[in-house]
Amino acid sequence: MATLFPTGRSFGAAWIAQARANPIIALGLVGVLLLLCALVGMSLDQVFSGEQAGHLRYALLGGLAGFATTALGALAALVLGDISARTQDCLLGFAAGMMLAASSFSLILPGLAAARDLTDSGALAALTVVAGLGLGVLLMLGLDRFTPHEHDSTGPCGPGSERISRVWLFVLAITLHNLPEGMAIGVSFAQGDLQVGLPLTTAIALQDIPEGLAVALALRATGLSALKSALVAVGSGLMEPLGALIGLGISSSLAIAYPISLGLAAGAMIFVVSHEVIPETHRNGHQTPATLGLMVGFAVMLFLDTALG
Repeated sequence: MATLFPTGRSFGAAWIAQARANPIIALGLVGVLLLLCALVGMSLDQVFSGEQAGHLRYALLGGLAGFATTALGALAALVLGDISARTQDCLLGFAAGMMLAASSFSLILPGLAAARDLTDSGALAALTVVAGLGLGVLLMLGLDRFTPHEHDSTGPCGPGSERISRVWLFVLAITLHNLPEGMAIGVSFAQGDLQVGLPLTTAIALQDIPEGLAVALALRATGLSALKSALVAVGSGLMEPLGALIGLGISSSLAIAYPISLGLAAGAMIFVVSHEVIPETHRNGHQTPATLGLMVGFAVMLFLDTALG
């Protein structure tokens, strides 16, 4: 098996070549990462103080819920064995629908409300959340372009991907997928508002079950044994609590950071759905059942947001 992080000039040269070919995306990614690091650093004292201790607990529990349901789906692959591609596409469509609805109802709408309270202007509130959406898209676009990984539909992507084993490329792709979900959970609890955090966390936890199952089956297709595939898929869920801590950190430093962070998490999740999940559900010719699954997932999230929010 190839090493996870290849060394040598050729790998570094691949990064440099990619940056030269995409200078705007490269600079944007660096800028967003520096901004996120600064916001996390500014918020450490608040997050770990008595005032924010409850928010930290909620965020960690929410992230752990996402990890637990990802593990549940991954371990279910051991029991179910192989399932048809049509069923997998329906399940992923369901997950995509929940992510889209969660982005709209549990991230964008609360973000607009919070920004309007701060700016007392509908236009400025919209611009604030749109700025967050743009940052989220730029973050995921940069990570997608500069992190070696692999998708079933597009094959190896990113600098140096040809020097990394296919298993690790899938693991890195899963990491990119789970990070914005964890961030969304953390952001949703930044104000300690269960009416925002609880529906979103419930939605992400529910859709993590079919995702964990799909990840375990995809890893099995790379040649891993059923047990190893399930264990790697379980491990991928650890990005959820880690992302929750990052999301809580970036949204707790400044008042204006909260609506921007809600927009950022929404933008990152919508990017993942459009860039990865929906194309994956359509590549086998199961567009109609996958779309029906998406609509069911959207409706379930709409219900959860209304019932729990």
